[in-house]
Parts: sequence; structure tokens; C-alpha cells
Amino acid sequence: MAIADARHIDDTDGSVFEATAGDYIALLKPRVMSLVVFTAFVGLAIAPEWPNPFIAVISILAIAVGAGASGALNMWYDADIDRVMARTAGRPVPAGRMSATDALAFGLVLSVFSVVTLGLVANWLAAAMLAFTIFFYAVVYTMWLKRSTPQNIVIGGAAGAFPPMIGWTAATGAIGLESVILFLIIFLWTPPHFWALALFSQTDYGKAGIPMLPNVAGETATRRQIFAYSLLVAAAGVLPWAFGFSSMVYGAAASVLGIGFVWYAYRVLTTVDTRPAKALFGYSLLYLFAIFALVLADSIVLRSFM
Repeated sequence: MAIADARHIDDTDGSVFEATAGDYIALLKPRVMSLVVFTAFVGLAIAPEWPNPFIAVISILAIAVGAGASGALNMWYDADIDRVMARTAGRPVPAGRMSATDALAFGLVLSVFSVVTLGLVANWLAAAMLAFTIFFYAVVYTMWLKRSTPQNIVIGGAAGAFPPMIGWTAATGAIGLESVILFLIIFLWTPPHFWALALFSQTDYGKAGIPMLPNVAGETATRRQIFAYSLLVAAAGVLPWAFGFSSMVYGAAASVLGIGFVWYAYRVLTTVDTRPAKALFGYSLLYLFAIFALVLADSIVLRSFM
């Protein structure tokens, strides 16, 4: 049966589902996957030991598939709350185009495939890290933290921070300090990024019963937390230079980007309006991409002079 014309009958109520290829792609959360692929590639590319191109390409593809598997498992489990949130109601499962069983099976198959592929092609330490990342996102974050604590994003953010470490480990077979620092940047970046989103989406989260920080602690406390974390993000952004694996040029550029992050967070702190939160949310995406692009570009330049 072709994916593009799949029809499935749900065992529970006899409903008929028609899923297109686009629905299966949507399960992978392609926008999130693109960020995972980029940060994993940077982790692999700045590693001191480069694998051959075939291993590098297959490793990145395996990490991408693992990220997609996490997204599919997340959409399977969260179908009930996705159905009541305007931002997520159009996803394949809550919209009724795909059964939860199919989403679960898709996610599990991709999980096994991605982990085994990475282990066979690169090394089993990287594969174990990928398996742990999938488990952490699907079970620890999605099934437990997301619905139980307003600190869900703080702890759960680790799942999105692992890709550069996995990329580095796929190349070297070990965990390096550089990859840990890249992990730390993403880990600290995640709370202000998602809390900014939560500030202008708290009605949605409230309807779904998700204890995001603005819904539990209030907007004032959330704005303070965003600003506090923005200071940590700005400090973490210059660590590649401070620890000597990026140049002073990178350090200067990262400092400017960090100041911008703090400035946007300060506007969120001092303005009772959702517009600064939306601006910070957008800038945070630009910030993370720019930081990792700078790390990559700086590494390429430094290698050329070695």
C-alpha cells in the first residue's frame, strides 16, 4: 500500500483515515528537523577528526531521521492536547487524517532504523546518544515533563541540545568539550525561546491544560525568567572563544548577538505587551542559527591557517 494513498481503519471506533505523503512528512516536524540537522552538522564539521564523506552524510541523515522519529512519537502521544490548540489542531492525527496507531508505528520504525544505521555506519556511542535523545524527548519530556511541571522546557530542552554532541561523537567516537559547550548554548537558549512563545500562546496552552510557566507562575515571573536566561545565553554564546576553539572575531560577533538577545529580553521584561515576546521569539531563532553558523565558519577559517 503506497503511503501517498494509505487508508487505515482505526481498531477502536472503525474510523477511516486517509494519510498523504505530506502527512507523514508533517509527522517529522521538518522545521525542527532542519535545526537539528544544522546543529548536528556543525558538531560533526568542527570535530578534529573528520570521517569520510559517506560516513558523514549517512550520519547526518540518521540523526535527521531520529529527530523525525521523535516528532512522530510526540504527535502520537500529544494528539489529545494538539486537538484543542489552534497552533497544532491541523496536525495529521488530531485533524483525523491519520490514526494514532500509524503515527506510533511510523515513529518506532524510524527510531530503530536511525539508531541502528548510525551505529553501523559511524559508531555505537553516537547511536546510543541518539537513542537516548529519542527516549528523552518522547518519554521524559512528552509523556512526563510536558504535562506535569512548568519547568518542562528547562529540563526537556536537553533533547534539542544533544544533536551537536551526537554529530561530534559520530565523527570522533568520543565526547569532546567543544560539543558539550554547543550543547550548553542550546540548552540555555531553549527556555527563553519557548517561554517567549508561551507568552503569546498561553491561551492555547491553558485550553490544553499544559502547565507552561506563564499559565502557572504568571506573566511577570515569566518575563523575569526570560531575562535571567537571556543573560546566561549571552554568556554561553562566547564560550567557544573563551575556551579557545573559536577566534576573537567569533567572540566579538557572538558578543554583539548576545547583547541583542539581552536587549530583546529586556523589552519583554519592561513591556506589558505580546509584541516584544514575538520579536524575541523570532530573534532567538536568528541568534541560534547565527551562532552555529559563526562557529562553523570560524572553524573553517582556522583550519585553513593550520
